[in-house]
Amino acid sequence: MSRWIGTANRGFASYAMEELRRLLPGVRFTQLAAGEVFLMEVPGYQETVQETLLASEPIFLRHVQPVVRELPLSGNADDLQELSHVVRLAESQFEGKRTAVHVRRAVGTAFPYSAADTKALIDAVLLELDSEPSLQAPEMILSLYAAADSLLVGWGTPRELLSDWPGGAVRFQKEEGQVSRAKFKLLEAERAFGLTYANYRNAVDIGAAPGGWTSLLLERGLAVTAIDPAELHPSLHGYPRLTYLKKNASEAKLIPGSYDLLVCDMSWSPMQMCRLVLDLQAALAPGATAIITVKLMHRKPLQTIREVKERLQTAFHIRKAKQLFHNRDEITLYLEYKS
Repeated sequence: MSRWIGTANRGFASYAMEELRRLLPGVRFTQLAAGEVFLMEVPGYQETVQETLLASEPIFLRHVQPVVRELPLSGNADDLQELSHVVRLAESQFEGKRTAVHVRRAVGTAFPYSAADTKALIDAVLLELDSEPSLQAPEMILSLYAAADSLLVGWGTPRELLSDWPGGAVRFQKEEGQVSRAKFKLLEAERAFGLTYANYRNAVDIGAAPGGWTSLLLERGLAVTAIDPAELHPSLHGYPRLTYLKKNASEAKLIPGSYDLLVCDMSWSPMQMCRLVLDLQAALAPGATAIITVKLMHRKPLQTIREVKERLQTAFHIRKAKQLFHNRDEITLYLEYKS
């Protein structure tokens, strides 16, 4: 039996748990934070469970943390002493590696120390163990979750935890003059799917207004065809590499085989989005990448996702489907054009 903390976007934990029940027979859940964080007990060794999660990563599971030790909380300095002792006993996990310390606190926890104070102490212990405390590109992550009356401690690589951010909560700095916060979704997709937008040349952005995704691609040096009957942000019109088609995407005439990247973030129904993307597939070059958000507009998101994937698989390979931190009532698809 192994124990884990799982995290999902607020309100979507039940869907993450439904996926996990299908993936991990016999799993049991206990809620830690309503609709977002849960504890799960899984038959089988930690390594086996980890391999299963990595081989078939759930869409709605944003982050996972193995629970290696559970420390009862006394509400005083003994808690930090016990935690320091656990870290020292695990020296072989951290020695010679860059290690990030992630601290999360549940509402009402008896753990009296702030995340910053806890991190400062554990960073000092890691230095004793010849481990470099580092939040940038860590090789290991030490994760601490302060529940109501216990401290849940675990560690793993960013890949094993599904994220190198605490709880999978990816944070980007808002820039001065930023067109829209939708830009964060495309930035996170680049990280989550291992992409480099600068490696592409010609992109088409369907439903582009006001231009958050278009602005990012232009900044990365791509030529972008932005399609939307609504207005783009005025700051975008100075880009010579921008072609703006002020019309519905269904009316756009695009040169066949001319785009190696398609992006689409529209508030349309999932089936309408599928039809539109499939109608424009001839404009894509062989092997082109597509990044598409799918709006989950009713109470059966898993069924919606299955139907969307079935439709799009007629023309695309589905490389990954994931609810990103910056998604709201939606998920993001990473696709590769077949022809």
